Amino acid sequence: MHIIKLDATDSTNSYLKNLIRQHSLVDFTSVMTDQQLNGKGQMGASWESEPGKNLTFSTLKKFDMLEVSDAFLLSICASLAVADVLKQFAIPDVHVKWPNDILSGRNKICGILVENLLLGKRINTSIFGIGLNVNQTVFHTVSNATSMKLLLGTTFNLDDVHSLIVHELKKHLANMVAGKSSVLRIRYEQQLFRKNRPSTFKDPDGNSFVGIIRGVSEAGKLRIEQDNEAIREYGLKQVKLLY
Repeated sequence: MHIIKLDATDSTNSYLKNLIRQHSLVDFTSVMTDQQLNGKGQMGASWESEPGKNLTFSTLKKFDMLEVSDAFLLSICASLAVADVLKQFAIPDVHVKWPNDILSGRNKICGILVENLLLGKRINTSIFGIGLNVNQTVFHTVSNATSMKLLLGTTFNLDDVHSLIVHELKKHLANMVAGKSSVLRIRYEQQLFRKNRPSTFKDPDGNSFVGIIRGVSEAGKLRIEQDNEAIREYGLKQVKLLY
């Protein structure tokens, strides 16, 4: 594993994408930064991170033409990798909030953004961007954030945590390539936040409705059962879980 460490950059995902255009990189090349100036999450959400306190990194994986229909499996692998490492450290009540935020209880501890580069109609390269709150203890702009240090009272070595996450990511991606996607999907659904519990959602028009998360489709859409017991599938921009 090749690691590139930066003092600051706008986005580790963007830095890695630009690097790919200039150089031939080995699998699991990681770009880490002390300060990410313009980090983004799903749908352009911002990410608050105190310089030098957290893990903000992106990791590269190349594929032999992975089907686009398998794209959500990449998010599953990344989510499980982070969740498994947090459980190794005894972080309490770890869940995945669809599609790939990691929570402890109701508080967000990690955000993940997977970006795929296509060759023709297949995935040639994936970049896994991960922002994990490790040693930060004060959050000014996010009310429901937490960190490993806040939860356990311990200061963690960022390099050690990074190595563990990449190790787990390698393992889950290897299982995916080996055809064990059904096992990965089952494990992901078992850790879904508020699965099988009545929850409130908001649609793009701002209308609220009550439903029950029943799982995730193969394409990564959230499957929600509503009052008439029918199950509808929602994409990322079609629904927001309010709790």
